[in-house]
Amino acid sequence: MKNKFLIAVLLLAAGECYNQSPVDVVESTLKVNILGEEIFYLGFAAGDKLIFSFEEANGKELKEIEITEMPSTSKFIAYKTAMIKNKQINVQKTGIYKFRFTNSAGISAKTCKYKIQRIPASAATQVFNTTVFTHVVNDTTYTTEDDAELTRTDTVFSNFQDRTVKVGPASAAGANKTTFNFLLNENVIAWSYYIHVNQAGQKPFDEANKQISIESKSIINKFPNYNVLGAIAIGKPVLINKMQEGEDIAYWIMEGENESLFKSGGQFRFIKKGKAVNDYSRMEPRKGSLYFCFSNDNPKDAVTVTVKITTVQVNEAMEIKPTKRMIIKPRTEMYLKN
Repeated sequence: MKNKFLIAVLLLAAGECYNQSPVDVVESTLKVNILGEEIFYLGFAAGDKLIFSFEEANGKELKEIEITEMPSTSKFIAYKTAMIKNKQINVQKTGIYKFRFTNSAGISAKTCKYKIQRIPASAATQVFNTTVFTHVVNDTTYTTEDDAELTRTDTVFSNFQDRTVKVGPASAAGANKTTFNFLLNENVIAWSYYIHVNQAGQKPFDEANKQISIESKSIINKFPNYNVLGAIAIGKPVLINKMQEGEDIAYWIMEGENESLFKSGGQFRFIKKGKAVNDYSRMEPRKGSLYFCFSNDNPKDAVTVTVKITTVQVNEAMEIKPTKRMIIKPRTEMYLKN
């Protein structure tokens, strides 16, 4: 019985010995600039008594000193102080502590001498690594965003223009030039035109169109507006008889400011030109505003010009669908190696 009592007394004495034997953690000096802040981190074991001492080297007050148990529990804070001697903080659980030194607006930086010790609760934590390490961890979250998804693509043949204009004789100054504008949208992938002077040029077009309707019934069933100009637009071999007799017209297809240069008699650039009683062509896709420009060289007679334009365009049908996305944000995490 006496032996058990003796052992208990020895263990109690050993615990008191640890409580009374501070272990030096760090003793150093740091400089805190005007309106500056210095921060460092240390780890402590559960049951430790943290002992903190501080002195400003020149006896000047430091604006603020704070010791915080991470992540946000303030354990000690002092304002406008030049010295702290053996401030003790009980460490309830193993963790990381932040030491923050803050300087105020003034005329100089502050030189801070500090010493940090720990009194272990037992022999088990006598040796404890107070160094705080860091590593990068990834925080993963999920969000739902609306995405536009292509659900259908439709090809559409359109009888885009059927325009008739009158072009005056060459004897009437300025009246022998006529233009008109047309606009091709972003979806147009091909287009074609047929042009003829006066009514006689309609017949070759109608004959070619009739032949297409006989030969391309399956295509017409799928694309109701498909005709001879549609076939020309997509590059199919088509023959429209070109007339050799009758009034002809000089024409140009051009862009932008070239139309005004054409009217004023200046030098202009063009995409295509021709001179015929009737004419047709497949055209490469172009976006935006274009012009047909006509000039009549008949000195006495005005002429009537008809222009037919067919476009082929691809219309995309979009559907908004919610999409789940993973967002990974890296962050630096502190830890202890004990």
